Amino acid sequence: MPVHPVPVGDPHEFGRIDADGTVWLKTSSGERQIGSWQAGTVEEGLAHFSRKFADLATEVEILEERLTARSGDPRKTQASAAHLLADLPDAQVLGDVDGLAARLTVIVSGADDVAQEVRDQRESARSSAIERKEQLAAEAESIGADSTSWKAGGDRLRAILDEWKTIKGIDRKTDDALWRRYSKARDAFNRRRGAHFAELDRERAGAKARKEELIAEAEALSNSTDWGPTAGKFRDLLTEWKAAGRAPRDTDEALWLRFKAAQDVFFQARNAVNSERDAEFAENATAKIALLDEAEAKIDPTADLEAARREFRTFREKWDEIGKVPREQMHKLESRARALEKRLRDEEDADWARTDPEAQARAAQFTERAEKLDEQAEKAAAAGKDRDAADFRQQADQWREWANAAHSALTDR
Repeated sequence: MPVHPVPVGDPHEFGRIDADGTVWLKTSSGERQIGSWQAGTVEEGLAHFSRKFADLATEVEILEERLTARSGDPRKTQASAAHLLADLPDAQVLGDVDGLAARLTVIVSGADDVAQEVRDQRESARSSAIERKEQLAAEAESIGADSTSWKAGGDRLRAILDEWKTIKGIDRKTDDALWRRYSKARDAFNRRRGAHFAELDRERAGAKARKEELIAEAEALSNSTDWGPTAGKFRDLLTEWKAAGRAPRDTDEALWLRFKAAQDVFFQARNAVNSERDAEFAENATAKIALLDEAEAKIDPTADLEAARREFRTFREKWDEIGKVPREQMHKLESRARALEKRLRDEEDADWARTDPEAQARAAQFTERAEKLDEQAEKAAAAGKDRDAADFRQQADQWREWANAAHSALTDR
């Protein structure tokens, strides 16, 4: 329905005032008396009743605009137009009353169609909103049941929640049922993620216990003088050490140093006993120098950590196979070997730091806490509890700051 301003026009065209002050309105059905004017000149009286028509015309324009814009309840607009139309025959105004009546009639007759259109639009919007939330709920259920990408899955569930909050127009019962599906899926994911990291903790604790057992065995062997068999046992212990997995990060390096120290005690003692055979070992020293030169040039943990591990294992195997070297060369060669090993372990530690699940889980927990506080703030604000909302927002900002710091720490490692 196009909306055009109602023209007020020349009051002389639509009425007149007699000498005795009687005011007449001209309509298509003839003149009718609408009032009396005694407060001023005829022109002032005509202007007065013309302004009253303008006010009435403005009300009609507002109703037309409301109906055209589909704002408000079309039934209420219809009722207002019908009321104005019913009062129009007695209205004390000067203007195109017939035109105004026609426009009000259009509003009254067209409001039913507009009301149906609005209902159809709302139902369509409701169906679309339900469909989208069903899609989001199904995606959340898939993540909750199957995903093992803990960070990506958690991020996606939060993104689903953000979009969920923007979807409106669903009846309370349907919306609550869909929300329960999403909430249940999110809880399932969080439980599985918690169980996963708890299992990692148990595995690390198991690795720590096993490595402590290996250290005890190594320390018991460290004073052995049965050189050949004991050296073989140390190699077996080292293989078991590698198979034990990583202990908690704050203890793994210390455990390794204890294990390595036990090995060093044994091998240093063996070398001391066999110092008189240094001449024989000179060839071994030459071979180890060549092996070190090759390994130092070839092993680059920063370029390819897995390849460096393989190359270092090969290096260590060849290193042990070569055998002893003269005592005066042993420390220098061992220092070079330890430096090579340290390069590898430093990169392993750096790689561990970058993928530390505990730090990632902690950062995710901080973020989740901030989001829950944001939700509480929104609920408090909606309930008119502005003070509580401000407190929740302040807490959310603090937790978000901690989350950002935790994420930055992971990134910077």
